[in-house]
Amino acid sequence: MIATDRDALICDLAETYHIYDMTAFAPDYIAILAVGLRNDSRIKRKLSGLDVDINTLLLAHIVDNTAINVWFKTEDGHKGRNRPQSMVKNLTKSDNNAGEVQKYRTGDDFMKEWERINGNRNRQSVCADST
Repeated sequence: MIATDRDALICDLAETYHIYDMTAFAPDYIAILAVGLRNDSRIKRKLSGLDVDINTLLLAHIVDNTAINVWFKTEDGHKGRNRPQSMVKNLTKSDNNAGEVQKYRTGDDFMKEWERINGNRNRQSVCADST
């Protein structure tokens, strides 16, 4: 956790446990306290890749879904234009291509791509690893 963001860990320890100098304690004790931090603590959000807490993210999902439902009832919604921007996307800075799916025509095409990604390992070892 220290390697990820020392400042965030220091802030979380100060806020939660009123520890202002973590070097005054044994490292294993600080590690136990760090693991016990809330899931919405600065350091745990950073480790999970979230810039916002889960409650804000859930509220943004509600806003997005409400906006989409209203938009579908408009003329623009029927024609598929002027779709409302996603608050979740803005908060998470997610990439448009993140949900893109790669398709293959045959199993052999899939295996060729799998072998390319995994450093051209042979098919027997790839199949054996998945069992």
